[in-house]
Amino acid sequence: MKFFYLIFLLFCIQLCLGQNVDSLVTEQKLTEQSDRLLKIKEQQNQDSLRRLQLENRLFSDELEDTKEKQALLTELHFLKSRDSLALAERKRKVDSMRVINPGMPVTPFADTLFTIYRGIGGFSIRERANAVQTRIKTLADLYSFHVDSIRVVENENMWYITGANDMIMSISEEDALWMNSTPNALAQLFADKIKGSITQYRDDTSITKLMKGIGLAALVLCVVSLIVYGINRLASYTRRIVLRNKGNKLTGIRIRGYELVSSSKQVRFIWTLFNLVKWLFILMVIYLALPIVFNLFPATEGFATVLLSYILDPIKKISLAVINYFPNLITVIVIVIIFHYIFKILKYFANELHRGALNIPGFYADWTLPTYQILRVLLTAFMLIVIFPYLPGSKSPIFQGVSVFIGILFTFGSAGALGNVVAGLVITYMRPFSIGDRVKIGEVQGDIIEKTLLVTRIRTIKNEIISVPNSQVMNSHTINYSTDAPDKGLILHTTITIGYDVPWQTIHRLAIEAASTVQYIEIEPSPFVLQTSLDDYYVSYQINAYTKQPNKQALIYSELHKNLLDGFHAAGVEIMSPHYRVVRNNEDIAIPPTEEK
Repeated sequence: MKFFYLIFLLFCIQLCLGQNVDSLVTEQKLTEQSDRLLKIKEQQNQDSLRRLQLENRLFSDELEDTKEKQALLTELHFLKSRDSLALAERKRKVDSMRVINPGMPVTPFADTLFTIYRGIGGFSIRERANAVQTRIKTLADLYSFHVDSIRVVENENMWYITGANDMIMSISEEDALWMNSTPNALAQLFADKIKGSITQYRDDTSITKLMKGIGLAALVLCVVSLIVYGINRLASYTRRIVLRNKGNKLTGIRIRGYELVSSSKQVRFIWTLFNLVKWLFILMVIYLALPIVFNLFPATEGFATVLLSYILDPIKKISLAVINYFPNLITVIVIVIIFHYIFKILKYFANELHRGALNIPGFYADWTLPTYQILRVLLTAFMLIVIFPYLPGSKSPIFQGVSVFIGILFTFGSAGALGNVVAGLVITYMRPFSIGDRVKIGEVQGDIIEKTLLVTRIRTIKNEIISVPNSQVMNSHTINYSTDAPDKGLILHTTITIGYDVPWQTIHRLAIEAASTVQYIEIEPSPFVLQTSLDDYYVSYQINAYTKQPNKQALIYSELHKNLLDGFHAAGVEIMSPHYRVVRNNEDIAIPPTEEK
């Protein structure tokens, strides 16, 4: 967490530094261009003085030499040409600075009168604009001041706008270049705008205007009060109608005899809905009335536009976005319809394969549903990939960043689950077992009761439900007792040990007779006995028998052991399992007496 805070802090610092650097670079460029304009202006001033000297010399009575007169005329023509080129160069540089210099608006009374693009003297552009605003406000609040006293005065290539013997602002040739005008025309234009703004400001702040605004505001409030009163009366009337219909038309919602929503809850829901609609209308009326009231007074006139923009701007943006998105929406709808019918065709073939109406060689019926789900997921992913470029905001960096972030979370957060899913798919197509098979997976033995993409569930003979992750199933060996049992039968076996004094033919006969009488043991193929080892004190005999009921192994083994004991005891054969050592007197043997019935 601290690491993310540090990254966020560094990002904010970098952003602030970047903004400061951009501001410094812009200021530096403006300063460089202003210095160049100043040098060009100084050259023009020098050329102007030189032209004045040449003109005085040219028109003096002392000049009689024709060659000297021709030289003076040539130099005058050159200076005039250079002055024109210098003026064109100044205009070009000013035009190049418009991109990086938006200027500073002069807004003494909320509305912008004009824009200043250059500083003057020790004042920056912002300081100069603020100074002009302050002077205009001061004159407007001075009731002894008359707007007719505002005039334009020229002095040494500078034009001054004055009022009440005070200078409001000055206009130079550079200001005129920025406005593509002449200094005199620009000064007259600014003076007229200042006069009009002061006159309008005084009219808006007059007592007559204020009283008229108060009266209209009171009228608006009365109308709003009447509308709110009418909405409340209508809501009360609607509430009474709903209450009157309780139990008649409003009987609640029932689905097949189950009461999903009672009549009382239905009435309360309708009342709540009506209250929400009522307050929505009341708030809307008040919200729409506020701009009207604010617009009646100059001091709050700007709030009206802001309040209306809070509603109109989102509606406008949403409307334009919907209109612009409409062609893409049609494309998305067409794509969805096409894939919808592809899914229906795919589901039809899946159902036909699952119920056996359609057969594909080498394709098993239990593969149908998993294959259908896989194809459905792949087609859905492909559909989303096709639709993605047509979604609104899909090309924005934020949308793409969120998509990548979700993908990373899904990848790292579901690594184990994806492993189980892949293992589940592999198990499905390997077909090592089916539902109901008796299996042994690792140390777990029981019947398969459920197969999913994530786990395989097994019920043991003790009714224990064990969930084995599919990845563990893949990593363990699996013994399936049921696969060949219906056809070839499952061979169940158990081992007994008998002493060397008993003939093996007798053991074989007794063991086969005991196995043949066990329920669920097949007569054909018949049981058989294998002698597995010759030990120090006894011989090991393995009794093998076929069954087609692998799920009943516990019962079969129990009955087999019982029959073996009964059969060998009845024949007087002593079973040497488990191991034991005894010293006998050749009279007693380890066989329990037969119970008398």
